[in-house]
Amino acid sequence: NMGAKLLCFCLASALVAYYIYIPIPESIEEGWKVMLVTSLFRTVGHMAEVADRLGLMHYMEVMRLITIAEHVAPTSDENVTVTDTEFSNVAVRLYLPRKPASGLRRAVIYFHGGGWCVGQAGMKSYDLLSRWTSSQLDAVVVSVDYRLAPKYHFPVQFEDVYSVTKFFLQSSVLSQYGVDPNRVCVAGDSAGGNLAAAVVQKLLEDSEVTTRIRAHVLLYPALQTLDLNLPSYQQNENGLILPKSLMVRFWSEYFTSDSSLREAMTSNRHVPAESGHLFQFVNWSNLLPEEMKKDYVYTSPVFGSSKLAKKYPGFLDPRAAPLLAEDARLRGLPPTYVLTCEHDVLRDDGVMYVSRLRAAGVRVTHDHAKDAFHGALMFVSSPTSLPVGNRLRNRYIAWLNENL
Repeated sequence: NMGAKLLCFCLASALVAYYIYIPIPESIEEGWKVMLVTSLFRTVGHMAEVADRLGLMHYMEVMRLITIAEHVAPTSDENVTVTDTEFSNVAVRLYLPRKPASGLRRAVIYFHGGGWCVGQAGMKSYDLLSRWTSSQLDAVVVSVDYRLAPKYHFPVQFEDVYSVTKFFLQSSVLSQYGVDPNRVCVAGDSAGGNLAAAVVQKLLEDSEVTTRIRAHVLLYPALQTLDLNLPSYQQNENGLILPKSLMVRFWSEYFTSDSSLREAMTSNRHVPAESGHLFQFVNWSNLLPEEMKKDYVYTSPVFGSSKLAKKYPGFLDPRAAPLLAEDARLRGLPPTYVLTCEHDVLRDDGVMYVSRLRAAGVRVTHDHAKDAFHGALMFVSSPTSLPVGNRLRNRYIAWLNENL
């Protein structure tokens, strides 16, 4: 009868509304777009969870459907020639400015985000960012398609981006593309920001590389595996795009598909006592400015068993967690741009790195976006274009233009 149908319709509508509704911080413009994208992510996440539990498909394989749906072929336009090729046996998408060069060009080596498990250079948002970078800066852009988890675990992702960087920095390759060896930058967002920080640290001690990186850019980077209960993790536990549970899953999946690491990370009890000295590098009570501490209280770490660290030593490796680098290792780093977003579990990783880099005498520009969330820079293509995405992208390009 009509009444029963109406009741069912009302219940279904309430369920959908409850599912889609996510409290959006007031400072975020056009929150409804963010809400829709977040609910899409959440839906795919729930599908992934079900498929994973039923043994149909690995969680990250389902999440990767978003990447596949967003893929665009390499298409040249009036400003940039775009091709897919390989550097050192690693897939890259190459963006070369079309207008005749007046001299040697700048170059940006870019690593995409996606938790080391999803994402690719050919996703629409990354393709747009690389195109924009190339045409605005008249720069060669190398966007790297490193191999992903769960098929490949750490250090494969790091080794892929490192070998591409090292290959590109050879003087013969730089001259082939008309690049000025003194004007090369390494950049990345999220997991790509993690890889960028790790690559630049490693280059400092690689005697085979004579070309120095001029600058590096870390856009809302993930930088440490030790404390997954920072104020930003607590504040944004159920946050937009990247809730804590998903970040923990990305981190653990980077090292292994063994769920015991994920469980230990979820309760923040994965670091063994013998690695306790590393906590000085991520002690937010010392490294966060007062206004970032909010009303959170620092608690000493609760140590876990040594078994996980012996089995998966990667999570204590500075190549995976660049914040764990010794102070002496940070001193030679090039001028750095760090973007952090208020509504992001990874906010404090970036802020703590800024503190440590400044203490080591590195020139750092820290851009903290109070009205932004993780992944905001990807919101530059219609229909999900947001003013904040365009603004952050323009600030990043402006910094590169001045410093590269």
